[in-house]
Amino acid sequence: MTEGTLNRPAAAGDNRHAAGEGVGQGPAAPQRAAQNVVSLGAPKPPAPRPPEATRPAQVQPQRPNPPRGGPAVGHRGKALVAQGPHKLPQTAPQMLPAPRPAAPSLPPAAAAPGSARLQPRHRGALAAFALLVLLPFAALVWYLWAVAEDQYASVTSFSVRREDQASPMEMLGGFAGLSTGSSSDTDILYEFIRSQDMVARIDARLDLRAMYGRPGMDPIFTLPAEATVEDLRDHWQRMVRISYDQGDGIIELTALAFTPQGAQQLASAILEESTAMINDLSATARADATRHAQDELDRAMARLQAARGALTGFRSLHQIVDPEADLQSQMGVINTLNTQLAEALIELDMLLQATSAADPRVRLRRDKIAVIEARIAAERGKFGAGSGGEAYATVVGEFERLTVEREFAEQSYLSALAAHDMARAEAQRQNRYLAAHVRPTLAQTAEYPQRLRIAALAGLFLLLGWSVLTLIAWSIRDRR
Repeated sequence: MTEGTLNRPAAAGDNRHAAGEGVGQGPAAPQRAAQNVVSLGAPKPPAPRPPEATRPAQVQPQRPNPPRGGPAVGHRGKALVAQGPHKLPQTAPQMLPAPRPAAPSLPPAAAAPGSARLQPRHRGALAAFALLVLLPFAALVWYLWAVAEDQYASVTSFSVRREDQASPMEMLGGFAGLSTGSSSDTDILYEFIRSQDMVARIDARLDLRAMYGRPGMDPIFTLPAEATVEDLRDHWQRMVRISYDQGDGIIELTALAFTPQGAQQLASAILEESTAMINDLSATARADATRHAQDELDRAMARLQAARGALTGFRSLHQIVDPEADLQSQMGVINTLNTQLAEALIELDMLLQATSAADPRVRLRRDKIAVIEARIAAERGKFGAGSGGEAYATVVGEFERLTVEREFAEQSYLSALAAHDMARAEAQRQNRYLAAHVRPTLAQTAEYPQRLRIAALAGLFLLLGWSVLTLIAWSIRDRR
């Protein structure tokens, strides 16, 4: 028998059952009580514990009163057991106190209405809400409705167009060119409107510092008097709003000012400066397109002038307008002399047949023949040496060279002139211009600043920022 078995306490149910049987059962009660009581000498298996839900509340065990006529049980556990006719004292088994069962777990009682208290984290969130949301929102609303100046808007819309007509030859051949659009020109115009150059031009015309000066106490939508060029450019980009549709190439411009007339004047000035810039681009494009053709034309003209000058100098030097014509005239003289020489020889032969050689007519014919031969020899001598002692063949060769150069220069000049005319026509077909779809309007009511929209967006972003910061702060606190 182990020490643990001897010291194991009896179950409370067994004790109560034993006590109950011993009360009001007559003489047999002590025996049944003795059987139900766990003796110190015999082990007993532990009684099963009831479930938590059905376990009764802990009751302090009470010592039962001895029944009338039953055995008396002392405080030390000794009882008198009747055994036959003699009553002998017998030591009852020692009763150990039963262990106290655990108290059943009860659900927490619901808090009464109105008894919840604000935690420190809740107070911090409310304070942050008031500081980060309510106070800035109230300041913004006060500024928009009490301080901000009314602004009037003037709207205009325009686009850059280009005439790109096909030539008759291209249309006849089926290769008519289509317009490639003017998106690059529109991009250039968009950047020009936002540039400092445009701001400087408009400032020179309308005095933007006076237009956007402070009429009241508005520190945001007005321009200070000591503003620099950079400040004026930044304020310009806020007050002149540009919407650019790259698909259609249309620019919609909204100019803001503190007066309707000022807004309309500003939009009109921007439209005029944009038109001037597009015209400059068109003139520059035409000049670029015809520059090469113009250079070729200038070179051809200079060459033609040089060739003509050389031919004129040759004629002045040799005193011959056309050597070929002069040569033909000299050949005609020689041919005529040869004809006369032939006729004189025939006459001489006929005269010799009719008369003797001593006839004076024969001598006359022979003198005539000699004169004609001398003339022919003299004329033929001119082909060997021209005017100034230079050979006539050399003079004719130089003249022919100069003539060829002049003719070539004339052909080159004609080709260059045709190319130049074609380039100019092509440049004229690709002319750029600014088409205004909507002229600058005159406002009647102040549409800006858009107070309701600004207040709504500001309130939304302030609320979102406060929510995010609160969640972050609570998450960090819960992790500690």
